[in-house]
Amino acid sequence: MQEAELPENLPPPVPTSDDHPYAIFRNRDFTFYLLGRLVALFGQQMFAMAIGWELYERTGSALALGLVGLTQMVPMLLFTLPAGHVADNYNRKRVVMWMTTVLAIASVGVAAISVFQAPVYWIYLCLFVGGTARTFMWAANAAFLPALVSRKVFPRAVNWNVSVFYLSSIVGPATAGGIIAWMTRHHSASPAAPIYAINALTSLVFCGFISRVRRQHTVAVKEPMTLQALLTGFKFVYASKIILGILSLDMFAVLLGGATALLPIYAKDILFVGPGGLGVLQAALPMGSLLCVFILNHRPPLQKAGRAMLLAVTVFGLATIGFGFSTWFWFSILMLFTCGAVDNVSVVVRHTLVQMLTPDDKRGRVSAVNNLFISTSNELGGFESGTVAQIFGPAMGHTIVAGAVISVVSGGIGTILVVGAVALIWPEIRRYGKLA
Repeated sequence: MQEAELPENLPPPVPTSDDHPYAIFRNRDFTFYLLGRLVALFGQQMFAMAIGWELYERTGSALALGLVGLTQMVPMLLFTLPAGHVADNYNRKRVVMWMTTVLAIASVGVAAISVFQAPVYWIYLCLFVGGTARTFMWAANAAFLPALVSRKVFPRAVNWNVSVFYLSSIVGPATAGGIIAWMTRHHSASPAAPIYAINALTSLVFCGFISRVRRQHTVAVKEPMTLQALLTGFKFVYASKIILGILSLDMFAVLLGGATALLPIYAKDILFVGPGGLGVLQAALPMGSLLCVFILNHRPPLQKAGRAMLLAVTVFGLATIGFGFSTWFWFSILMLFTCGAVDNVSVVVRHTLVQMLTPDDKRGRVSAVNNLFISTSNELGGFESGTVAQIFGPAMGHTIVAGAVISVVSGGIGTILVVGAVALIWPEIRRYGKLA
């Protein structure tokens, strides 16, 4: 894991002065970084699909599936503050590489557990180790990206960066499903094991790409790990009205507007399209996001970024309501596709502003707080949707279909109300101008 140190007076990243949407790929460091991310995320999406399949096959328990998210969320809650401190006080590139290596080792552990049919609690231990490494890696990774490109093209870099996540979300699970089906047909006792091995390999390939990045993060003065230093990220976020506002908007919008957790109910009992249709519904949202990536990259930077974000989240809420009421399969796909497209606008604005408005010496800690907001809202959003559906469905003597519709529609309405509240509480957001 050794790499040649470069002098501190390294010239700035390769300029990408023209407005061509693909000019940023002349930047060697960013190109290696993005290719590595694409490979790693592809493996991670395969891993996520396979781990859920194997646990349900071995236990037949829905609780076993729920524990996957909990096992990966606990490290985020425990280690967010230390992860941010490490990202700001140590070489971010090395932190990313070492933590990705730990992820690879954890994935190899899961593969061995699968092959030897060891007790499933060992799987959760590996997931906890991987979740801990991912917490440290995410903070360093998010703070490292701004060093690779100039400020002018950073929004475009963010847009391309999220595009590889959307692409892997579409291709990864489908590939994993195909491998598991093929291995099952050939009577393999552990059909998911090859996928865990592939994930370990893609993690190491990512390390190889990152090792080719010449840019280094140099720490001017290391801070001791005190409580005050650990809380720096939270203090900065609280003091910055724009950052606090956009993180709050995203957190509550995801918490209330997460219809994806209830897609199996819609596929089976509302739209009557079965598992094949469920796969299409799950792919619709990332496909909308991916299309939006190319639209944004072929347009100038957003001139009224704050208003664009508020409008995007409003449309997200409206599309969620439309999906909630829909009983027509293709209209449901359109609504989810729309959700994905406008969600990408929100993601690009949020990630860009968080990094651009944060000084470099605090980026790791603020990025860790941002990751905490995102991760907890994603996990709790699914829990909230399921709980509301259960309460207003079977718990009140209604069908689960009625509960699901109420959950999704009320979540969409709540999202729109959150937009209005954020616009009133933090007027700085709606007044924010050019995203560059």
